[in-house]
Amino acid sequence: MVDVGKWPIFTLLSPQEIASIRKACVFGTSANEALYVTDNDEVFVFGLNYSNCLGTGDNQSTLVPKKLEALCGKKIKSLSYGSGPHVLLSTEDGVVYAWGHNGYSQLGNGTTNQGIAPIQVCTNLLIKQVVEVACGSHHSMALAADGEVYGWGYNGNGQLGLGNNGNQLTPVRVAALHSVCVNQIVCGYAHTLALTDEGLLYAWGANTYGQLGTGNKNNLLSPAHIMVEKERVVEIAACHSAHTSAAKTQGGHVYMWGQCRGQSVILPHLTHFSCTDDVFACFATPAVSWRLLSVEHEDFLTVAESLKKEFDSPETADLKFRIDGKYIHVHKAVLKIRCEHFRSMFQSYWNEDMKEVIEIDQFSYPVYRAFLQYLYTDTVDLPPEDAIGLLDLATSYCENRLRKLCQHIIKRGITVENAFSLFSAAVRYDAETQQEGTQPGGTGEEEAGFLLLSREPDVGLYLRTLESWPEPPRCTPVMNFFHLLVRI
Repeated sequence: MVDVGKWPIFTLLSPQEIASIRKACVFGTSANEALYVTDNDEVFVFGLNYSNCLGTGDNQSTLVPKKLEALCGKKIKSLSYGSGPHVLLSTEDGVVYAWGHNGYSQLGNGTTNQGIAPIQVCTNLLIKQVVEVACGSHHSMALAADGEVYGWGYNGNGQLGLGNNGNQLTPVRVAALHSVCVNQIVCGYAHTLALTDEGLLYAWGANTYGQLGTGNKNNLLSPAHIMVEKERVVEIAACHSAHTSAAKTQGGHVYMWGQCRGQSVILPHLTHFSCTDDVFACFATPAVSWRLLSVEHEDFLTVAESLKKEFDSPETADLKFRIDGKYIHVHKAVLKIRCEHFRSMFQSYWNEDMKEVIEIDQFSYPVYRAFLQYLYTDTVDLPPEDAIGLLDLATSYCENRLRKLCQHIIKRGITVENAFSLFSAAVRYDAETQQEGTQPGGTGEEEAGFLLLSREPDVGLYLRTLESWPEPPRCTPVMNFFHLLVRI
């Protein structure tokens, strides 16, 4: 199972969007673009959109996924991308689409005009069923169902395998492979690998770092058979951004060659990896995926996920809290395990131990709900103003970790715009605490303006008015914290 969350760009998506992904690809010069296919076969893109590589019809970057209507329902089978970047994909019907950078006609449309949206590649491929596509830095390759290989775009290093180094504006068949049936094709930055149905491996193109695996650094304009002495090869891999090649044999051995940590490996080298993806996870820069990855969502939930799911669930709860006329459904066992306050409540002779509904009037509904949810999830999602109330609760219940989380939320949440409201909220909670008989502590309210000023001078403008407040309330622990907070 592939966890797309390991790629930083996917942290921009919501959990619901992540859950819908079935195929995904991270690409671009700095791994700043992504394409994914959902379980209803809808295609979305988001990211930087350099050289129109998102195919949205404009050059606008987007943090919010945009749907590519032209590709929805097309059942994408293979996808690849170059350094421009340009993007190629083939569908289950064998149709090829291309868009993005086109400085060397790598889109195969006979021009060098940028492709701002997906366009079908027709020349010499219209009657072919393409099963796989591959992109080098600025060249493109396609594999047809009958085993024929086609190439187009930049050919300065012979990466198209045509026996010359002339660029091609449209797809051209690689005639040198006419006697074999190819079933996989991949491209490095300026080299190409092909694997036949008999497990034979061919390489051609640039060889500055030994990426062809021939034992030397000479470029090849036509395909050459390599790894002759090794066992049958079952998978090959390369990435447009790297001068590295990889192959997996029938026995499960993974080999790599080419550029490796600044060294040139001119012959296939046996690694400890179990799959070719690991080669590029460790050595590719940037951390892009070299192929379209399938995401298989498993049905089972972890313990943490199960607890999170059951919070406030009437079906399984055995206890309810009533706050401000609203109910929160919880489980006694969870509360006892997670909180010393509740452990004492339910294992001693407190009146609450026998109740099915417990009334809470010391704290607001948002604050108490956030507290109970924290016991199920270990996270807090509250605005800074309410976090002050939760801090008061955490102090009362002796929840030290929760106190630190609240402090962090408040500290991170102080801005010029909300400083006064935060201060007012702290005063409000302090006043409520004093009415309940809590002993005030501290340093004096008149100090707050100076302390907040030391945190951010502009904020002080809001609080200088506090000097004129008549008889400000004395500081309790929450206000003391607020004072200490703004010193930071």
